[in-house]
Amino acid sequence: MNHATGPQATDFQPQYRAEFTLGEHSARHLRRILRLYLRGSGLLELAYAAELALTELLANVVRHVPGRRCGICFLLLPGAVRVEVADSCPRLPVPVTGDVLDDAGRGLRLVEAVTDRWGVMRGHDGSRKTVWSECLAKAPDAR
Repeated sequence: MNHATGPQATDFQPQYRAEFTLGEHSARHLRRILRLYLRGSGLLELAYAAELALTELLANVVRHVPGRRCGICFLLLPGAVRVEVADSCPRLPVPVTGDVLDDAGRGLRLVEAVTDRWGVMRGHDGSRKTVWSECLAKAPDAR
């Protein structure tokens, strides 16, 4: 059985980068790693939204990228997390405007609904793209 361990306090880095060929359990393992990073940085409140967005971005790689190869980056910022999924497919993702009950095409609409912002960056030569999302921690209530 695969087991993910999170960053230890002595070796904590504010980012995680890796390259993957996505398989059957990849999303689950990457969600676990993301949750460990969020817990270690005190941003666990962002886990649900960040994990859902990650899952949807990975599903797009599985559906649309030949070979299912991608790069992942979790970047911890002060009070926020940025999740990036980069791949070699030059086609840009477009949110579908169809019926919300359709079986497919809702992933980017979910990302938009649960994150504070998201977007797409093209690589310099146009052969790669990075789809990213950011979740911001809520400001503490002023009393």
